Amino acid sequence: MVNDKGTTMTQDERWMERYKEVINFIKTNHRNPSKHRIEEHDMLNWVKANRKAMNAGKMKLERVERFKELLALMEQYRRKNQYE
Repeated sequence: MVNDKGTTMTQDERWMERYKEVINFIKTNHRNPSKHRIEEHDMLNWVKANRKAMNAGKMKLERVERFKELLALMEQYRRKNQYE
């Protein structure tokens, strides 16, 4: 991936971009990414992969706290009816 400056992004920068994308999606849409919408699968897969890494103890320590905040936000919108 290339950032807005035209240079290649580091793994940490890519992680942060995806993190912000998921947070913004939830705050904007007031719901979690849906497994029923193909355009939201990338976000959902990113969350699943990171949850698995965290549970296995393989996530970088500096990411764990941020990811826990994301999971807490997702929990607020768990099973939220998007049509409310």
